Order: sequence, then C-alpha cells, then structure tokens
Amino acid sequence: MTANTAASSSSPAAGVAEAFLPRESLQAQRLTRMRRIATGLLVLMAAVFVGARLLEHTRPGFGFVAAFAEAAMVGAIADWFAVTALFRRPLGLPIPHTAIIPANKDRIGENLGSFIEQNFMNVDVVRAELDRIDFAGAAALWLGRPENARAVALQLTSAVPVLLRMTEDKDAAGVLRDALAGALKDVKLAPLLSKLLGVLAAGRQHHVLLEKLLTLVSEALERHRPYIRQKVHENSPRWLPKAIDEKFYARLMAGVQATLADIQGEDSEWRGRFQAATEDLIANLATSDEYEQKLRALLDGSLGHPLFRSYAAQVWDDVRARLLADTSGPASRIGAHLEQALLALAAALGRNASVQDKLNAWVRGFAAETIVARRALIVDLVRRVIHSWDTDTLTRKIELHVGRDLQYIRINGTLVGGLVGLVLHTISLAF
Repeated sequence: MTANTAASSSSPAAGVAEAFLPRESLQAQRLTRMRRIATGLLVLMAAVFVGARLLEHTRPGFGFVAAFAEAAMVGAIADWFAVTALFRRPLGLPIPHTAIIPANKDRIGENLGSFIEQNFMNVDVVRAELDRIDFAGAAALWLGRPENARAVALQLTSAVPVLLRMTEDKDAAGVLRDALAGALKDVKLAPLLSKLLGVLAAGRQHHVLLEKLLTLVSEALERHRPYIRQKVHENSPRWLPKAIDEKFYARLMAGVQATLADIQGEDSEWRGRFQAATEDLIANLATSDEYEQKLRALLDGSLGHPLFRSYAAQVWDDVRARLLADTSGPASRIGAHLEQALLALAAALGRNASVQDKLNAWVRGFAAETIVARRALIVDLVRRVIHSWDTDTLTRKIELHVGRDLQYIRINGTLVGGLVGLVLHTISLAF
C-alpha cells in the first residue's frame, strides 16, 4: 500500500462532512489522520519485527521479514525525528538544532517577506500575470447582462438620495457658483463672443435677429398706442390746441414706424451701418483688451450679485427636488436611462477591439505600477503579521499547512528504509 492510497481511503460521506468544517479545523483533522497512519505504520513494523525474530529459527524466510521491519523502524524513527524537529523538541528533550521554526520565527518573517518581494512583486512577474487578464472584455461581458447593468444602475441611483441629504443646500449652491466661476475663469470671453458673432454674421443670422427685434418693437408700439398718446398729451404745453397735439402724435408714430420699416429694407442705409457696426464689433472683440476687461468685470459682477446667488440657490433646490423625487421611487427614470446607457456602453465596448486593447493596456499599466509601488507596504504587512504571532501560533499555522504532507515523508521513510534493509540483508547473505 502506498502513502497516497492510505491518505485517500476516507469515505465519500466523510468528504462531504469535511466540506462544512472551518478551514483550520479541517486541516487539523487531516493532519491528525495522517499522523496516526504514519505512527501506526511504525508500530506495525515494530510488531512485525518482534514476531519475525521469534519465528526466525523455524523458517529462514522470517529473517528477511525481520530485516525489512528493522530497517523500516529505523527509517520511520529517523524521519519522525526530522519532521518533529521542525516544529518542536522531540520528546521535549533539549537537543540542539530542534524546534527550528519556533527558534527562527523573526528570521522566517524577514525571509518570507524578501521571497515574496523578489519573486512575486517585481514588475516582470506582475505584468506577465496581468497580461493574461482581459479586463475590458470581462467588464463588457459582465456589464452586458441586463441583470448586472440593472444592479449597477440601482446601486448608483440609490446612492443619490443619500448624497443629496448629506449635502447642505447652501454649500451646494455655493459649489454651483464656484464651479461656474472656475469654468469661466480661464476662458477669454471677448474672443469667444467674437467667434460666436462671426458665425452668426457668416450666415447673415444677425440680420434675421435684427428683423425679429424690429418686428417686436413695431408690434409693441402698436399695442401701446393709447399709452404713448397719453404720455404725449401729458408732456405737451397746456396752451397747445388738442388738434395740433393729435397731429404731432400721429406724425411721431408714423415717423417711427416708417423708420422701422426703412431699417427692415434690404438695401437701406441703416442695414449698411448695422453690418459695418457688426464687423467692427467682431474685430474689436477679437483683438481689444478693453472689451475683454469690460466683459470680465460684467461677468464677475453678475456672479457676485445677490440676484445670481438667489437664482443659483433656486436652481439647486429645483434640481435637488427633482432628483429626490425620481431616485426615491421604485420606478426611477434616471435608473432606467442609466441601465440603458450601461448596456449600450457594454455593447459598444464588446464590439470595439481597439478600445478594449487601449483600456486593457491602461488598466494593466496602472495596476502594475500601483502594485509594484506598494510592494514595500505589502511585504511589510507580511513581516509585521508574522512578527506579531507568538511562536505557538506560527508553528501551528505552518504545521497545519505542510504537516500533512510531511507525514508522507515518515510513511515513505518507513517503506524505503524497509526496502533498503531487505536489500542489505540479502547482500550480507550472499557473502
């Protein structure tokens, strides 16, 4: 019977029961089982040796059995001593170079940390391991499942009410103002306005705007004729006859309407002046520092004005109320849109191999640099944890992890020792 056969002789029921045990308890049970097998084999060889010696005078063949059992006992005892000396003093005797692990606990921590740092945490090893992982493909595949996209969207939307309730309204409004001011801080307003006007002028949209404005003025004058007539009469001299006053009002309104109609004409002098003024304004906005300073002063004054602060607060209140109403309900439109966006993102990422390659390269590079840069912290953690353990804890943990395999050494030593003893006994008989 081999060592592996002996170790695997447990029943299926026992294997099922082991699956529900804590890891260390399971390791302890397996270690105890293997230790009993190795010790039992030693006891068996001792019994065989005694029996063979007693029967050796009756049949010469028992001499071979006795030689096998004797050498097997020697091998078993020697390997028992070697295995035991790693973790404790055999039989409690103060034999030199025993209890090796407890005596070298701190050095084991240092050496283990150095081993991990040099062999597992270097750039080449980390990069080689990360190159095997398709981060982008796995993310696209996972996020492409509706249930996963829905779960992510639900988590994101459920966090919105919490964040909103943690945020002071006054602070949020201030953030909006500061964000707007910060976004416009480095923007050249005059050149930007010049480009916008240039786009309008290129399509003659400024003339359309002028016509709309003139139409609004003309309509406003017509709607407010009674009011204008009253103001004209109130400001006319008392001695002026009413008929003349009416004629003055009529001529005034006719003149204004005629002027507005003249401006709206395509070939009017007013149109030419308007076009020239627009071109001058575009040129001045693009080159003049004076215009930039005036626009900047106007913007700063507007952002700091109480009306703007009040407006920012109202905007925030409205946004906050809408977000809370949507994300607090069972059927959130934001969550639904976010879920669709995540599914679309996953589908687009899954189709685009180039983007996957770029994303994988970025993730791998970032992860490798982060891991290698932090390897000293990781290695130091290993060392500090081992140093914090007492010798009994360290010995027990190491023995639980490797002790079961070390019992194979005892079993194999018993069998190999017996075979060597049998060979030596056969050779001695030949001479």
